[in-house]
Amino acid sequence: MLSSLTRPRAIALCALPVAALFAAAGLAPLPYAVAQPGSTANVLGDVKGTPVIAITGAPTRTTKGELLMTTILATGPSADVDLGDVAGAWFRTDRAVLPRDSVYPAGKSDEEVARHNLKDMRQSQAYATRAALSYLGKDPAKVKVTLHLADVGGPSAGLLFSLGIVDKLDGDGAGGDLTGGRSVAGTGTISADGKVGAVGGVSLKTQAAKRDGASVFLVPKDECSDAQAELPDGLRLIPVTALKDAVESLRALEKGGKVPSC
Repeated sequence: MLSSLTRPRAIALCALPVAALFAAAGLAPLPYAVAQPGSTANVLGDVKGTPVIAITGAPTRTTKGELLMTTILATGPSADVDLGDVAGAWFRTDRAVLPRDSVYPAGKSDEEVARHNLKDMRQSQAYATRAALSYLGKDPAKVKVTLHLADVGGPSAGLLFSLGIVDKLDGDGAGGDLTGGRSVAGTGTISADGKVGAVGGVSLKTQAAKRDGASVFLVPKDECSDAQAELPDGLRLIPVTALKDAVESLRALEKGGKVPSC
């Protein structure tokens, strides 16, 4: 039957299964998540009238400037991401294609992931409090810190929470603001002893920071190259490995001293 067809028609018929295969591949869900710059939140401010950082048992300062925690917004663990979504994201600087398992725990439902992220956030807040009070030499039995930030999960705000506590209690250590009145953004996990860890999605977080008015971005040192990849103009990167580094760098920035860079 095929031998009786003209060559162009035969080629067209043979190409149909291949075209159908590509069409099916284009519609099939892929094991990726597509992420974009998310929201920011000023940890020195309020959320719906409630301070993000509330401290009792020690005198606090009225702060100026902002400390912006940054986030990414990613497709959910159960969302279908197809070839078209992935291809479209590759050509945009404000999108990133990430293996789904690097964003969400494998085999978990949306609800399970949400609970996991909230657990991480609560643990991060506890570590941030311990790190900040230890850095300042404050007795955690006498100083109580309550952190309030709803609808955000994960551990990546730890560094910013610690800096917010330091700013509210001690500022720059000389009567001024740790931020110098600037809008300072950043990201990074924190351990109870003040070490800063990598978080992922940094190139998207720098875009969120610049969009929301930040001029300085604190980045875990190991992620400097990622942060530089799509760095917005006018946003200064400061690498950090510990809470102490971050505080000292912000103080030096205000006083015109030497500040590390990526």
